Amino acid sequence: MINKKVDFIALVEVSNANPNGDPLAGNMPRTDANGYGLISDVAIKRKIRNRMQDMGYPIFVQSRDRIEDDVKSLQARFEKEFNSKDTDETITKGSNEKWLDVRSFGQVITFLKKSIGIRGPISISIAKSLLPITSTTMQITRSTNGMEAKNDSGRSSDTMGTKHFVDHAVYVIYGSVNAYFAEKTGFSDEDLAVVKECLLTLFENDASSARPEGSMAIRDVFWFTHGSKLGTVSSAKIRDLLQWQEPQVEVNRLVSYSDYHIQLDQEKVAEYEAQGLTVEYLSGK
Repeated sequence: MINKKVDFIALVEVSNANPNGDPLAGNMPRTDANGYGLISDVAIKRKIRNRMQDMGYPIFVQSRDRIEDDVKSLQARFEKEFNSKDTDETITKGSNEKWLDVRSFGQVITFLKKSIGIRGPISISIAKSLLPITSTTMQITRSTNGMEAKNDSGRSSDTMGTKHFVDHAVYVIYGSVNAYFAEKTGFSDEDLAVVKECLLTLFENDASSARPEGSMAIRDVFWFTHGSKLGTVSSAKIRDLLQWQEPQVEVNRLVSYSDYHIQLDQEKVAEYEAQGLTVEYLSGK
């Protein structure tokens, strides 16, 4: 089991992609009230689960297009493994041992008239862009009708739509691993290494029409291993280490990740390292 708290900061560069559409706003990129771009924590965990699957690990919460066991619901997947005679302790232990995402993120189990809450060690924030985003909406058409046309134009009513994308932005993901909860779920150092690899390759095998290949990428991951289970400093102070500058770009030149000059506060890093914090600087793959 892991015996030290871990924090991490991951930087995501988005170029001409929709990182997380809002279904209540016509699938436009999510934003807060001030126009900053958002990627939900649920979407980030989904991508981590997908990467876990790609690496061959058993996952409880499988998306519909990635089902590996011909089971169409979480209830059916759960009831393949457990029955009403199993105790809460047996179900908790068995779920943690079988499914990597359960012992990583936890799970609320409400099947077989049970109500079991498993609290996972990994917490992940909603990702937020460093600056307010600019999004573009374009009208799109199909070159063929999906249905027979009902008018003289020869074009049916289903041949037009809209597509939304963020021109360019950098989003920040903050996360933490609680060593006390890891002890309860059996989350190990080996599991932690898998999660780190998932972060570094978060958008591999994730391309779609909204996120073309290469349009989203992890650029940097700052990985902080504390000197104890409780932590060398608070997660809030770890977040405060991130420094960046608003891009000052010449006319007719596109903004790039390097224009933000993202780094950590080296003075504070040195202070925390003297207290037992270990910092790793990792680049996305």
